[in-house]
Amino acid sequence: MPSFRYTALTATGERVLGVLTGASEQAVLAELETRNLTPVALAAEEERRRVRRRRVASARQLATAYEQLADLLRAGVPLLRGLRLLGSQKSAPRLAKVFAELADAVAEGTDLAEAMGQRPEVFPPIHVAMVRAGEKGGFLEAVLARLGRFLTAQADLRGKVIGSLIYPAVLVVVGAAALLAIFGILIPMFRPMFSKMELGVLTKAVLGASDLVRGYGPVLLVVVVGAAAGGWWLAQREGVREALERFRTRAPIIGPLTRALAVSRFCRILGTMLANSIPMLPALQIAKDAAGNTLLERAIAEATESVRQGQALAPPLGASGLFPEEIVEMIAVGESANNLDEVLLTVAETVDRRVDRMLGTAVRLIEPLMLLVLAGVIALVAMALILPMTRMSQNL
Repeated sequence: MPSFRYTALTATGERVLGVLTGASEQAVLAELETRNLTPVALAAEEERRRVRRRRVASARQLATAYEQLADLLRAGVPLLRGLRLLGSQKSAPRLAKVFAELADAVAEGTDLAEAMGQRPEVFPPIHVAMVRAGEKGGFLEAVLARLGRFLTAQADLRGKVIGSLIYPAVLVVVGAAALLAIFGILIPMFRPMFSKMELGVLTKAVLGASDLVRGYGPVLLVVVVGAAAGGWWLAQREGVREALERFRTRAPIIGPLTRALAVSRFCRILGTMLANSIPMLPALQIAKDAAGNTLLERAIAEATESVRQGQALAPPLGASGLFPEEIVEMIAVGESANNLDEVLLTVAETVDRRVDRMLGTAVRLIEPLMLLVLAGVIALVAMALILPMTRMSQNL
């Protein structure tokens, strides 16, 4: 019999990993239900080894597919027919192939959530859990519509961040190219003029830097690339990663932005799951796995333990230092008013607007700073080249 590796959640929200042997996926799912486990992902062992982690589709493409399927279901189109239609589209062939495979699985009697759980490289656990809740509750089209809005909001926020960083990145590239041209081409043209002159410390330093760039440029490039690769490898180590995240979270300019992005992501994920009838403890566990920030994961773990003991969610979140006081107060009010899902989604929208403003402010600060640095370097080079000529003219 084939073996199936599963990821499931207990009734208290704890994540369980394991392997079961069964005649089919349905038999394994039935066994998990007898153990009071809620499956999140299930895949045959041989299929799991062949999983490719390359991206099949962008978040916007997946959001569009969810919204299209929700519209089809709302219009009365059967689920299987809707999946077939998505599987025949030509705009995103990789994603269309995935939906065609989902249609085949559904045609064989597999639930949509179970079929999605077999493709973890495409459908994260939060998608699978929400679709499973929608199937069981009979509101699948509403779940898919919320998933589409959820992914669109995340893609919009990511696009704002990336778009705000494009101009500073262009400045860095142009500035580095200009400095390489100055030290590698322009300064060597003046060296013959300085061969019989008495040079100052600044001029000697500039000429030495030029010789270093001109003579050892490839070596310097290899050293820089090696240092970057070593830094990336070091940053993957748990202790170093946590220290870097703590620094990034507490830094003067980037810290508030990092905290706001983490809070927005958490509130949107948890609010979306609660709005789709996912129980609090499993929703917190999935939100923790999708946090992408070690400090936030720790805060969510403490909040999960607090909720498991029957206490409130807001106090441990506030104690983490990641959540502003007004947001903690809003979460507390949402808990007491029993509309936490709506409050969390409102908080996410509010924080997204705040992130937009902070990004604009950060970019306005970074741009002149980078220009000043570039202008300062060019001014030093100009002074280093002009001073010997000035001294020579004064001695004549």
